[in-house]
Amino acid sequence: MSTPQQETTILVGKKPTTSYVIATVMSFNAGAKKVILKARGGAIARAVSTAVMIRDRFLPNQVKISDIKLLTDKVTGQGGKERSVAAIEIVLERI
Repeated sequence: MSTPQQETTILVGKKPTTSYVIATVMSFNAGAKKVILKARGGAIARAVSTAVMIRDRFLPNQVKISDIKLLTDKVTGQGGKERSVAAIEIVLERI
């Protein structure tokens, strides 16, 4: 029998917010104690919405936002030019 993962990372991208909400809830139901939502650029708003929906609507009084990290990622664009992109990591933990 496999042991449940203690930590899961979900990369937030262009899918609808509900897709990430469902993935997060499924991770917690599978036994994860901590879920990390990672996003960069335009997906940051989607990651924040996902975290708030989980905390307030889907798992109220069961999950807390324990940490938020604001980062800058270096991305190589077209033509080999490097640029900086804002990124975020939101850590959700079971209470």
